Amino acid sequence: MDQHKDFFEKVFQVVELIPHGRVTSYGAIAACLGAKKSSRVVGWAMNASHSREKPIPAHRVVNRNGLLTGKMHFKTPTDMEERLKTEGHKIENDKIAGFKDVFWDPSVELGL
Repeated sequence: MDQHKDFFEKVFQVVELIPHGRVTSYGAIAACLGAKKSSRVVGWAMNASHSREKPIPAHRVVNRNGLLTGKMHFKTPTDMEERLKTEGHKIENDKIAGFKDVFWDPSVELGL
């Protein structure tokens, strides 16, 4: 379990760097951390992030197609969408419109 805990902390550190108005994917975070096949574990970390004392912008992490697949883990079923809308995103059918235009690739942006 400690191994997951350490990985979760690394995930949280990357998520904290996602700029306002941008989004990334579970897979992009996993790849950035050298664990390309661990996107599901990144999702587990996002779910666990809600119980952290220091909040992170977990609403900015979506699936590879821009779908709000983690929305059921927020306080309400619409909380994730509402947070994204306050950052200027348009959401259509639980998907970020123009996803490619607002995608933040941590490997590229952080020069890893």
